[in-house]
Amino acid sequence: MNTHTLLLFSATVLPLVCTPGPDMLFIASQAVSGGTPAGLRATTGVLSGYCVHSLLVALGLAAVVAASPILFEAIRWAGITYLIYLACKLIRAALRPGDLVVPHGQAGNQLYKGFLTSLLNPKGMMVYIAILPQFMDRQGGNATLQAIVLSAAFLFWCAVVYYALCFALGRVGRGRLSDTRRRLIDGSAGGMVLVAAGFMALVRQ
Repeated sequence: MNTHTLLLFSATVLPLVCTPGPDMLFIASQAVSGGTPAGLRATTGVLSGYCVHSLLVALGLAAVVAASPILFEAIRWAGITYLIYLACKLIRAALRPGDLVVPHGQAGNQLYKGFLTSLLNPKGMMVYIAILPQFMDRQGGNATLQAIVLSAAFLFWCAVVYYALCFALGRVGRGRLSDTRRRLIDGSAGGMVLVAAGFMALVRQ
């Protein structure tokens, strides 16, 4: 794969990565509610989910999802339901009074949530199903290797944008939170995740 193709692919997907969607809003909610470490763990989980998408493309399974509207819709609504569940938890927490010390021992929890959020995110799936194959030269070499290289480029830009977002928002949620601030942050985070679910609901194959 030549450098021109990689640059063109990067120019195509970078605006999509920078556009607020389910992944970015979920990461932002974690960074705001739990500080930079929580945001970084959520980002790592999101990138792990995209690694699974990359593997599916390499194995040719993404084409199966693309060819099955019912399967695509099932995955899409599973993602919507999961984000609504997370949003409800945050909003319920915002309605409960009391100061809070932000816990720092939930790495596995945030990794897992980030993983599921990206794995079930139609926006991410559409990059792999609809955009990535257009940059592959089916007569110009190993298709699997090309898919891996393009996936790595997409993951690189996701990492740059999402990790930068974590550091930008992380300080807001660090340390002991007063009742008012804690409820405001939880409510805002819940709202962002709920908006993310809305983005998912508007996606069409």
